[in-house]
Amino acid sequence: MLPVPKDRRVRVSVTAPDPISREGVVSQLRRHPDVEVCADAAAASVTLLVEDTLDEAALTRLRRAVRGEGARAVLVAGAVREHELLDVIECGVGAIVWRREATAHRLAQAVLTTAQGGGDLPTDLLGQLIGQVRRLHQGGPDQPGFIMSFTKREVDVVRLVAEGFDTSEIARKLSYSERTVKNVMHGLTTRLHLRNRAHVVAYALREGFI
Repeated sequence: MLPVPKDRRVRVSVTAPDPISREGVVSQLRRHPDVEVCADAAAASVTLLVEDTLDEAALTRLRRAVRGEGARAVLVAGAVREHELLDVIECGVGAIVWRREATAHRLAQAVLTTAQGGGDLPTDLLGQLIGQVRRLHQGGPDQPGFIMSFTKREVDVVRLVAEGFDTSEIARKLSYSERTVKNVMHGLTTRLHLRNRAHVVAYALREGFI
């Protein structure tokens, strides 16, 4: 197999609470030919953060990675409590990987998906996110400000995203091309100034579109 040209690799920086954790993640990522680990966070398109606990300092680091450095973010965590989940999504995290599941394949998958603007949440967290946003929508006051409407096509696509289907599965179920599905999600993230698929699902649930 020919090596992947450097200009086509996804550049990722890694931040961890201790050198051993960081070197472990770096070692795993370097096994994948499509991923290049770089020391300079400003040069990376994806930032992978390892966090033991999600305190305010950790959330600040997540926000800085996404907003300050302009990177997409992957979070590797031991646990994410239900009340922390929306904060993490609002920070712009595109993928969450449990530390116990952080194999070389799983880490690379999360990085590559996030680099393409996709979302990658563990199934249990996706269920928590849907339940939490629905409770907020049902029990809280209407959100202030103008709310963008969704087309029927957008509702159909986002509903299947919320149910955990990937792009190819959604395309088959709706008889669309994969490009159409990707264009729908890209259009929503651009129009609504959202960061990734998980953020689109959270918005759609909160505003009652799905």
